[in-house]
Amino acid sequence: MLACSIRKVALLATLVLGPLTWAQSPELFDSDEVFTITLSGNLTELLKDRSGDPAYYPLTLSYTGPDSSVVTIPLRARTRGNFRRAKGTCVYPPLLLNFSKETVRNTIFQHQDKLKLVMPCQGDKYVVREYLVYKLYNEISPKSFRARLVRIILEDENLKAKGSKSFYGILLEEEDQMANRNNMVSIDRKLVRPEQTQLNDFMTMAVFEYMIGNTDWSVQYRQNVKLIAEDTLVRPCTVPYDFDHAGIVDAPYAKPAVELELSSVRIRRYRGFCMGGMNPFESIFTRFNELNRSLYAVYETNSLIDEAYRKSTLKYLDDFYKTINDPKRAKEEFLYPCRRDGTGNVVIKGLNKD
Repeated sequence: MLACSIRKVALLATLVLGPLTWAQSPELFDSDEVFTITLSGNLTELLKDRSGDPAYYPLTLSYTGPDSSVVTIPLRARTRGNFRRAKGTCVYPPLLLNFSKETVRNTIFQHQDKLKLVMPCQGDKYVVREYLVYKLYNEISPKSFRARLVRIILEDENLKAKGSKSFYGILLEEEDQMANRNNMVSIDRKLVRPEQTQLNDFMTMAVFEYMIGNTDWSVQYRQNVKLIAEDTLVRPCTVPYDFDHAGIVDAPYAKPAVELELSSVRIRRYRGFCMGGMNPFESIFTRFNELNRSLYAVYETNSLIDEAYRKSTLKYLDDFYKTINDPKRAKEEFLYPCRRDGTGNVVIKGLNKD
């Protein structure tokens, strides 16, 4: 009877889901291990495509599978972004990898369509640092982008880009997948004000951006912020991404917007809206205090960062926690948007082309 029942369940699953593959490939974002990929093709022309509308170039991506065999996937890729794509800014521009469903079946990329690949701008140690910021927000909220640190090998004998042809990069979860994982959908509504979003999610994001020293974002112009919601009729939730201008990353090219009157990205500035009092922050600060150990652990246990950066980052986090646990200091910092003589209401438009 039991065997018969199992066969019936298997038959039903086949009818509903299609033939089962019992040796399923691992999911791309289910592991924190560094994943090595090789990109081959006309990378010289691809990486030079830094102005106007970018064109797609055929490439081949390969990696070593669980059984030690080499898996090869044809794909198309183009440059993306604005600041990091601009000529003279970065050694390598960010890329968009466009997969075909037929070619990724039964591979680690089997559920992927278009993946953003963060490339090193001025040294891949800053890529690792930005990756760790994604891991920080994963600890704070499931409404966050998952990231996979990869070791990228470039194969093109004509490639003359400066620096190494093997370096760290970041693969980012697709927006729709992130939304679906939270039982939501992506929202493309324009000019949404922070006050029109889910308050708890917005304040959690805004305090997080303050914690990492990032001022390069805005909800109104969708600058490094995505919106997701249960449906198009409810208030959306805010999800941050793109953290290379954060003080905690401390990239050499990162500078605050001139309008903010800040001399360094290491100087924190709360960029939420005026709450009129500190009561709304109580539950947010409590949440960050509860997560204290797990946030510190992101840096304490990571072997990819040097000791000097580890110590300076832990001190940077120390300063954040001293602020949120000192009522006078917290009031001064987090009610800054209420000041008429400050820059708390400056909206960052950015270049918002990712």
